[in-house]
Amino acid sequence: MKLLLLLLLLPLAAPAQPGGLTLAAAIAEALDGSAIAQQAGTDRETAYWAWRSYQANYRPQLGLQGTVPNFSRVILPVVQPDGTTDFRAVRLNNSNLGLTLSQNLGLTGGQMFVGSEVQRFDDFNGNLKRYNNQPFTLGVVQPLGQFNGLRWARRIEPLRYQESQRQYVEARESIAQRVAELYFDVLLQQVTADVAGQNARATAEMLRLGQERQALGRLSQSDLLQLELNLLNARQAQAQAAIEAENAAVELQAYTGRTAAEAPRLAVPAAAPVAVASAAATPAAAPAAGALPAFALAQARQHRSTALAFQRRLLAAEREVARARGTTGLQATLTANLGYVNQAENLGATYLNLQNQQQVRLAFALPLVDWGRQRATVRTAQLALAQEQRNVAQEQRTFEQTVLTQAGQMPALARQLALAARADTLAERRNAIAQATYAVGRTSLTDLIIAQGAKDGARRSYILALRAGWVAHFRLRALTLFDFEQQTPLSNE
Repeated sequence: MKLLLLLLLLPLAAPAQPGGLTLAAAIAEALDGSAIAQQAGTDRETAYWAWRSYQANYRPQLGLQGTVPNFSRVILPVVQPDGTTDFRAVRLNNSNLGLTLSQNLGLTGGQMFVGSEVQRFDDFNGNLKRYNNQPFTLGVVQPLGQFNGLRWARRIEPLRYQESQRQYVEARESIAQRVAELYFDVLLQQVTADVAGQNARATAEMLRLGQERQALGRLSQSDLLQLELNLLNARQAQAQAAIEAENAAVELQAYTGRTAAEAPRLAVPAAAPVAVASAAATPAAAPAAGALPAFALAQARQHRSTALAFQRRLLAAEREVARARGTTGLQATLTANLGYVNQAENLGATYLNLQNQQQVRLAFALPLVDWGRQRATVRTAQLALAQEQRNVAQEQRTFEQTVLTQAGQMPALARQLALAARADTLAERRNAIAQATYAVGRTSLTDLIIAQGAKDGARRSYILALRAGWVAHFRLRALTLFDFEQQTPLSNE
């Protein structure tokens, strides 16, 4: 009889559900359809086109410019030889068309250009038509001693682009980490609801047996009332857990971008995770990192965007010092060009007997008294650079310590999960035995309640240990951009 009761009570522990949404499927849905994943893709694409725009600055630019037509019919004041002013009606057209091929010089910050321009003038009242043709001109515009933004962009923009590519991978790993958090939050609530249902069914069975024993005078009225109270509490806990499980599932559904009408049902782990090795949909333990903290730190330094961000920030601060020096003090620009030019009454004649044309221009501005403005501007930029160097050094130490700590915690989390799994198995078995022995009157109601509480706590601890392991797994991947399971860097494809 005792053995029969024991066999009847053991199946009350719900087995693992083979169906349901798995963690891998939830992550895949979030990476494909969530708003934050789409934002990460947009940010990466924006960075790509910014990179293309930067590259275009160092490539030849071909442009067509002109004013066609430029007609005017007005009355203009005309100064006469005797100093008087006469007003005359004029009908003029002064159009021009030019083609220019230019190339920025990143080394010097100047620009070289090759161009051609033709101008046509029409005086309709005087029946006059003239062409001014410049078929070829070669020139250069070169700032002297000024800030060279092109040279600094060549040093900073490649870092910024590489940083954006790594940030995209980090964003996807952060999404996976967040999905893992939400997934196990839902799983914890659904397991809590399942456990509450199991407790309610077991308590109802205990109450039925208690009523039979009380009728035979083998159970006190106080214990029977306690069983009734336990049943009410179990049903109330079941209802509350169902509400919390639904709320958590809706939050996961909203984050992943699921459009299903019903909240997802997750794969619930088996009641005895150590003993049960089936149920392929059951969330397993997170993959072991298999890496020493020093190795993880080396991967983080090599692959993480933070390392590039530190370099970029220091270069940006150095650029501001160069800008402060290059925009104060002597400002000079050298402009020079040479070519051929001619004018005639028809366009064809302008290509005959071309004349040489040369132009050289040096413009400069030198402040003679600025009351220390140049020195103050440069000093301010230098202080900002020194502060940024201190900030970067501090943030780098913090980042490296975070990586070392996270990598160092992985073995402890794995051991914690193994202990929680073993405790879950033992607590489940103890609770089943306590129910069976209580049914035959060999243990007290207090021992039964304690065993049931220990079983519920062990179940929650196991799910929380699973959660901690998976969250740490994805966090370490995001910190290092390295797949420790496959021993390969994470790609941004």
